[in-house]
Amino acid sequence: MARILAIDYGKKRTGIAVTDELQIIASGLTTVDTKVLIQFLKEYTEKEKVALFVVGEPKQMDNTASESETLIQPFLAKLEKQFPDIPIVRVDERFTSKMAFQTMIDSGLKKQQRKNKALVDEISATLILQSYLYSK
Repeated sequence: MARILAIDYGKKRTGIAVTDELQIIASGLTTVDTKVLIQFLKEYTEKEKVALFVVGEPKQMDNTASESETLIQPFLAKLEKQFPDIPIVRVDERFTSKMAFQTMIDSGLKKQQRKNKALVDEISATLILQSYLYSK
């Protein structure tokens, strides 16, 4: 079986999470500079089978698209073009950053460690992936 890869797309950094090959457990993989995201995904998919991309969908409280959705749309077009055989699913990502920060507190990370925005992005991607897995 192939993995599911989740993407918490950001202007500067993008959090990445993946499932195990049985698609049961979501784990944070890394955070990459958004400028090299497509290249990272190419290299990753050459080493690992990926069945699906799950991309966070930022929404406002009234369910309308967030401003950052305008940044994500061009990325989605590139993703579809580069990986035409891998489907893309969008998952509501409201509150994932707050939940990620709370997870860091609950895990006992010290204040200095919680300032690591890359870790927040990676945990957010994991939460997006877990949300997708729960909905399946």
